[in-house]
Amino acid sequence: MVSPTDAILVRCAEVGFFASGVCAAAASSHRRHVHAWLSAGRHGEMSYLAENLEQRLDPGAFVPGARSLVVVADRYCDGRRDRLGRPLFGRVARYARGQDYHRVLRERLEIVRDECRNRWPEHRFRACVDTAPVLEREHAARAGIGAIGKHTLLLIPGLGSWVVLGAIVTTMPLEATRAPAAATLPGVGGGALPQWGEEGAGAARGAGTTDGVDPCGACTRCIDACPTKCITPWSVDASACISYLTLEHRGAIDPGYHAALGDWLAGCDVCQEVCPHSAPTRRARRATSRPEYAPIRDGLDVLQILDFSEADRKALVDDSALERLLLPMLQRNAIIVAANTCPPPQRTALIQKLEQIAVDAGRDHVVRSTAATTIARLRAAQNEGSREE
Repeated sequence: MVSPTDAILVRCAEVGFFASGVCAAAASSHRRHVHAWLSAGRHGEMSYLAENLEQRLDPGAFVPGARSLVVVADRYCDGRRDRLGRPLFGRVARYARGQDYHRVLRERLEIVRDECRNRWPEHRFRACVDTAPVLEREHAARAGIGAIGKHTLLLIPGLGSWVVLGAIVTTMPLEATRAPAAATLPGVGGGALPQWGEEGAGAARGAGTTDGVDPCGACTRCIDACPTKCITPWSVDASACISYLTLEHRGAIDPGYHAALGDWLAGCDVCQEVCPHSAPTRRARRATSRPEYAPIRDGLDVLQILDFSEADRKALVDDSALERLLLPMLQRNAIIVAANTCPPPQRTALIQKLEQIAVDAGRDHVVRSTAATTIARLRAAQNEGSREE
């Protein structure tokens, strides 16, 4: 007879989740770290992370009487490198290049949830994606789907961190999984996931890792490559992360971070791009991802964005994970990326464009102030170039 756990995991595979697993609805083992992280202000303006904190730290507070979590993962790309160095072009993080992962995940989660409610009506089942107060990465690691890397992202052995997560929190007691079944890995070619290789496996460290699993060992590539140096082992100062600065922070960006943004218009993938586990291997290329995540675009012409209307912004973010990116934020980011990627022969024209923006009373004050700051930076670059000549 098929157990409830196996029946649910098979159904997760049938509706197309890349991987799935089950863990007990235990409270977070990182309560002290979360409180310290929030007290230090490392969440920046993301005040919602401090709200409903007890629910975030304990699934039993989120769903009273919770006994188990079914955690699912969707893979959204294979990590192939972008074509870099395009002038006046801003990149978008890979998770936001296709359809909105929140909707894509939730629609199938709700199918499984509703079927569970019909089959086991005496229990509660609540579906959630990362907009809910659930520490889904910690629970995914507990369910055996992967392990947490030093960049704080979930790493799946042999396939890396190019995944988004969802969960069903339930009052039903389910058997916990320690390694995903082959059936939950469509397209990988059968067999259970491999153990961590020698390059990635390290001694258990306890602090920062989940269940004593350390997939990183002595590797510090994500820490070394981070443009804003916001990563320390198993912790990220979100207030300095490019993803936060471009997608969450609504004010002017500290000029000290402008150059570090490089060509990232919305989000950042640097820590994943350099991670050995997330490299685009043949195995990773064979593994499937949902067609909904196929890129609609990999970025945008930043000069066009400077002339965007609100209608243009809405068309851009419709059914994407960029909905929180307001027009002033988008144009602020575009100005910074334009300065970072502008070829020297085009700097004068860009300065003239920014001079118009800086005095345009119809523009948001953040856009105007960013234009003024950037003009000074571009002129300094021009003067430096003249001295070198």
